[in-house]
Amino acid sequence: MNDKSSASDRLSTSRLVLENVSHSYGVVPVLDKLNLVVNPGEVVVLVGPSGCGKTTILNLLSGYISPVEGTVSRNGIIRTVYQQDGLFPWLTVSENISMGLRSVQNAARRAQELPDLIRLIHLEGFENHYPHQLSGGMRQRVELARVLAGDSDILLMDEPFSALDYQTRLRMRRELVRLLELRPKTVIFVTHDIEEAAQLADRVLVLSDRPATICRELFIDEPRPRDLTDNAVIEAMKEILSELGLQGPGKADR
Repeated sequence: MNDKSSASDRLSTSRLVLENVSHSYGVVPVLDKLNLVVNPGEVVVLVGPSGCGKTTILNLLSGYISPVEGTVSRNGIIRTVYQQDGLFPWLTVSENISMGLRSVQNAARRAQELPDLIRLIHLEGFENHYPHQLSGGMRQRVELARVLAGDSDILLMDEPFSALDYQTRLRMRRELVRLLELRPKTVIFVTHDIEEAAQLADRVLVLSDRPATICRELFIDEPRPRDLTDNAVIEAMKEILSELGLQGPGKADR
């Protein structure tokens, strides 16, 4: 079986499940009997009030923490992308991306995949640059290349673009969509940005205040990339804002 077929087979079985999961930090309850199934190849976006437990869900899915109650099932190789990029400042672009290839045993494949990844993120000519020599968007692209490298098939993304300026965030959303089209993954994405959720998600899960439960599940059946002016994006944003109690006053309220 070739590498492409192997990656496709892994993605087809990648799956994350939370069953009746509750979690607390000391006496502070964070999650309450949460049930979640993330299907292969799906992009699921979590939104909700600040401090409601979105990052806790990612930490449970990654195995970094264990639930107080309930079970977590994982089937797939998981990589995580954080709000602040995790690049090593003493390594070059090529060396940082190569960290994601450590699990690849075939030396010829590693040698071929590195330049492929650099081309994928359009950073040809920057192979020997260090992170401090790159813009924020360029650093985040290097981070994406590193987590897309090798045999990973599940990405956990914790507000990866929130530290970037608005125009760069818009470009990075399109970049992520493009990269996922070329290298499909199962994605769980945490954000506070409602339009980001509407542009990226196959399914948006709106969480309640702590202890969090899923109070709304919204499917967005529209191909990506999506423009902010697309009807599907506008309607999804309205529904998410309404669920969060953040919609503006209607005519009847004026």
